[in-house]
Amino acid sequence: MKKNIAVLPGDGVGREVAKGATAVLEAVGQRFGHEFEFEYANIGGAAIEESNNPLPNETLELCKQSDAVFLGAVGGPKWDNLPSHMRPERGLLAIRKELSLFANLRPVIGFHSLLQSSPLKPEIAENVNMMIVRELTGGLYFGKPSERRGDNQEVVVDTLQYTREEIERIVEKAFELAVIRNKKLTSVDKANVLESSRMWREIVNEKAELYPQVEVEHMYVDAAAMKLISRPRDFDVIVTENLFGDILSDEASMITGSLGMLPSASLRSDGFGMYEPVHGSAPDIAGFNKANPMAMILSAALMLKYSFHLREEAEAIEQAVQEVLNAGYRTVDLQSTGGTVVGTEQMIDLIAQRVEEGSAISSIMGAYM
Repeated sequence: MKKNIAVLPGDGVGREVAKGATAVLEAVGQRFGHEFEFEYANIGGAAIEESNNPLPNETLELCKQSDAVFLGAVGGPKWDNLPSHMRPERGLLAIRKELSLFANLRPVIGFHSLLQSSPLKPEIAENVNMMIVRELTGGLYFGKPSERRGDNQEVVVDTLQYTREEIERIVEKAFELAVIRNKKLTSVDKANVLESSRMWREIVNEKAELYPQVEVEHMYVDAAAMKLISRPRDFDVIVTENLFGDILSDEASMITGSLGMLPSASLRSDGFGMYEPVHGSAPDIAGFNKANPMAMILSAALMLKYSFHLREEAEAIEQAVQEVLNAGYRTVDLQSTGGTVVGTEQMIDLIAQRVEEGSAISSIMGAYM
């Protein structure tokens, strides 16, 4: 099999972790007989520096012509004072919208070997296995108007807007995942105060009639935020709107102890996807060989599953990550658990080597369905 992948390293540590994804995929190709071709383009701050545009047309066209997209990270203090339409993050929002990547999947695993890196008690963090399904192209981040008003621009307006179709398609995706997992779905909203959440809840109830085998519960976002760190094992599939999903999934990183362990997949209806770590560009450690590449590497496993339907190959990556962690290797963000601290490049090499050579252990990464 041959696949063309657009690689958008972006800013900060994005370039370092993107190297991890490509190296591990090359190892997959060696072991399983696939060919992956990578073509690179800029996005975010790097694109602003080169072309004064956070999402150049040539970057978008490359992505449209590719079979999948890797994205590292965007942003940094260097560009904080630019007008809002020129910020690096606008490139990220724009590419999601332009490619119709409406469904963001963020699996969260409580790695047994990393329990000590979590600020949560081990008995709370262990055996967590959930999937957060976040709507990605609507809501407050995309609603219009979004502006400052008045002579002194002392009034600000942001608009939270959803269509019925936008809510229906993400809710359906969440139900589909719940069916193949543990048949439990938690819908998170703020229906006591937001009209958009009231429509959201109505649609979840309508769709629930089509999936009688799935247990459905509704939860306000503030209650969900508390329960996520007090009883995370109670969740299986969480579905929510854009802003709530952004916040809750970052909060969930504390279960693993680091944002550097959380991958994500952003999908459209035909299975095309963009794959990226949940973490940001971390400019303070960029270039120092300190970044954790595992979220990016696990995102490559998601790509193999969701876009290319290569489950065995995806599990080979997941197994390799687990084996390296079990062997005691850690990046700086995980050093509180002890073991041998290694740099970004050495961690990439360790995982790629295990992927290529094969692993004797069985995968425990069931959340990456």
